[in-house]
Amino acid sequence: MRRRRRLGIAISLVSCLALLLCAVALMMQTAEGAIFAYAVGDWPAPFGIVLVADRLAALMLVLTACLALIALLHAVVTRADRKGWHFHPLFQFQLMGLNGAFLTGDLFNLFVFFEVLLIASYGLMLHGQGSARLKAGVQYVVVNLVGSSVFLIALGMLYALTGTLNMADMGQRVAEVAPEDQGLLRIAGLLLVSVFALKAAVAPLHLWLARTYAVSTPAVAALFAIMTKVGVYSIIRVVPQVFGEGAGAAAWVPEPFLLPAAMVSAVIGFSGVFVARSLSEQAAYAVIGSTGTLLIAVAGWTPESLGAALYYLVHSTLAAAALFLVADAAARQRGAFGDSASPGPAFAGRGGAALIFMAAAIAATGLPPLSGFIGKLMILKSVAALPDWGWAWGVILGTTFIGVIGFARVGSAVFWKSIDSDVPPAHVRRADFAAPLLALALLAALSAGAGGASGYANAAAAQVLDPAQSARAVLTEGAAR
Repeated sequence: MRRRRRLGIAISLVSCLALLLCAVALMMQTAEGAIFAYAVGDWPAPFGIVLVADRLAALMLVLTACLALIALLHAVVTRADRKGWHFHPLFQFQLMGLNGAFLTGDLFNLFVFFEVLLIASYGLMLHGQGSARLKAGVQYVVVNLVGSSVFLIALGMLYALTGTLNMADMGQRVAEVAPEDQGLLRIAGLLLVSVFALKAAVAPLHLWLARTYAVSTPAVAALFAIMTKVGVYSIIRVVPQVFGEGAGAAAWVPEPFLLPAAMVSAVIGFSGVFVARSLSEQAAYAVIGSTGTLLIAVAGWTPESLGAALYYLVHSTLAAAALFLVADAAARQRGAFGDSASPGPAFAGRGGAALIFMAAAIAATGLPPLSGFIGKLMILKSVAALPDWGWAWGVILGTTFIGVIGFARVGSAVFWKSIDSDVPPAHVRRADFAAPLLALALLAALSAGAGGASGYANAAAAQVLDPAQSARAVLTEGAAR
C-alpha cells in the first residue's frame, strides 16, 4: 500500500468480489436444504475443528460480502483508506473473522473467530486517529476484553459439564448432564448468551456502541453494522442447537429475559435517534433500535417469527450501513458544519442529498415502500400468536413513530434550513453518494424480491429449529472434503 496503492486497492476489491461469488455459490448449494460439513485436517467431529454451511450460514456470508463491497467502495472513493497504512489488511482480517464466525461448528472456534474480528476491528476503529476515536476505542477494547473473558469462563463450564465444544455434539449431550449439575448448566448458558448480547449491544449491555460507531470512520462504521448481527446470529445458532427442547432444565435458557431486553433495546435505540445531535449518532442509535426489533422476533422461537427475524436482519444491516454512508457524504458537502444536526450553509446538490437521506431514513424506520416495512409486517404477524404480543406490537409501532419524528427533525435541520456563513462548503463530489445508493438499491431489490427472500428466510429458520438435521450432517454422515 505504501508504494503501489492502486495495486493494493485492486487486490482488496478483487478479494471482496471473489468472496461474494463464493458466498452466492454456497447459497445456491444449500438452498435446497443440504448441510455441508468440512473437517479441518480430516479430524472427524467432534474431535476436530469442523466448518458447517447451511442456509443460515450462507445467507450471512452473502450479506457480509455485499456489505464489504459497499464499505470498501466508499472507503476508496472518499480516500478514507489513505488515513492509515494498514486499512486494507485489517479490512480483510475483519472479513475472515466474520466468515469464520458464521461457518464454525464448535463454540471454541466461535470464540477464536470472535477474537480475530475483534482484533481487526480495534485497528479499524482507530483508523484515522483523533482523540475522540482513541477515547471510544479504549472503552471498546475494555468492554470486549471483559466479554471475551466471560466467554472463556462459559466455555470452560460447558466443556466440564458435557465433555465437548462441538455444537451438534453438545446439543445431544446436554440431556445427559446430571440433575445436580443442571444449575451450573443454566448458569453457563446464561453467561454464554450474555456474551452474545454484549456483542449485539442488547440493553443493558449497549452503552459502548453509540459512541464507538459514531466516531469511527464512516466506511468502517458501515462494515460494523454487521458486527452486532454476529451476536444475534450466535444466539439464533446456539440456543436451538444446544439449549433447545432436549436441554432439560436449561431448555430455552434466555427465554425469560430476551423479549424484555429486546423491547428495552428498541425503545432506547429509537429514543436515541430522536435526540441525536448528529447524523452519525443517529445511525449508531438506529443500529441499537433495529437490533431490539430484530430480537423481539427472535424471542418467539417459532419458524414464523425466526423467518421474519432473518429477513429483517438482512434489511436492518444494509439500512444501517446506508445511514452511516449518507451521513458521511452529506457531511463532506457541508464543510466545517459536518454532520451536526443543525442548519448550515446551502450547498450544491442539497436536494439530491436530501432525497438519499430520506430514503435511508425510510429504510431504517420501516416505512413503505422499502423492505423494512415488509420486515416489520412479517414480525408483527409472526408475534401475534405469542402471549406478550400486545407489548411487542406497542413497542414496534411506537418506536417506528419515534424514529420517523427523529429522522424528520434532523433531516429538516440539515437539508431544509440554511444559514448565512462565511465558511465555504466543500466541493461537491457525486461519487461520494455511490456507496449509499448501492446499499439503497440492494434494499429496493430485497423489497422487490420479498417473496423469494422471505421464503428462503423461513426455510433457513425451519432448518435452524431442527438441530437433529445439523447433528446428522456433522456427526453421522461425515464431513465432506
